[in-house]
Amino acid sequence: MTQTTLPKPFDLGDALQAYLALYLEEATVVEEFRSVPSNRTRCSERDHFSPGHITGSAWLMDESGEYVLLTHHRTLAAWLQLGGHSDGDPDTAAVAKREAGEESGLAVELLSREILDIDVHEIPARADRAHFNFDVRFAFVSRPGGNYVVSDESHDLAWLLVDGMQGFTTEESMLRMARKWTELRARIMACESAEPGQRQFRAGNPR
Repeated sequence: MTQTTLPKPFDLGDALQAYLALYLEEATVVEEFRSVPSNRTRCSERDHFSPGHITGSAWLMDESGEYVLLTHHRTLAAWLQLGGHSDGDPDTAAVAKREAGEESGLAVELLSREILDIDVHEIPARADRAHFNFDVRFAFVSRPGGNYVVSDESHDLAWLLVDGMQGFTTEESMLRMARKWTELRARIMACESAEPGQRQFRAGNPR
């Protein structure tokens, strides 16, 4: 796959508008994101609880575009995408990249500037008060030649076949990302057909 340089500065409002143009059926969720205060630095802090804070996630693909790296989350005991808190960084794409690298030990690159998916989910009260995470998800690709490292936030990591996602989870948020990735990959491959010299996917199994 080829890589895309992270946009600087990242503008969530513009990115959400582009996302809405692709997914008109998610207008209600987009409006929920727009309810978050305009002070992006403050609402990116993990102690911003009303209504919640912005988080960044990475749908991390191998170079074939067929396998995604998921974490078996230590706290939630479920297979999930990589990602985490913004910690005050308003550049959500950069947050997703940082979290993917920290949680996998891999060198990763942004694959597409467009938002892959958004999700608003409630986090029950534990060490912090109950709140909502406003999660923004991006597609990334792992650079070749590396081996993942399981961090203390995970029970395990695994490269899972996107087409077999239903065998690992019934969580609609995860299945939705798998469907959207399949659509995005098809658009990328259509561009490859139009420009044969711009090959982005390579055959082979993940490391």
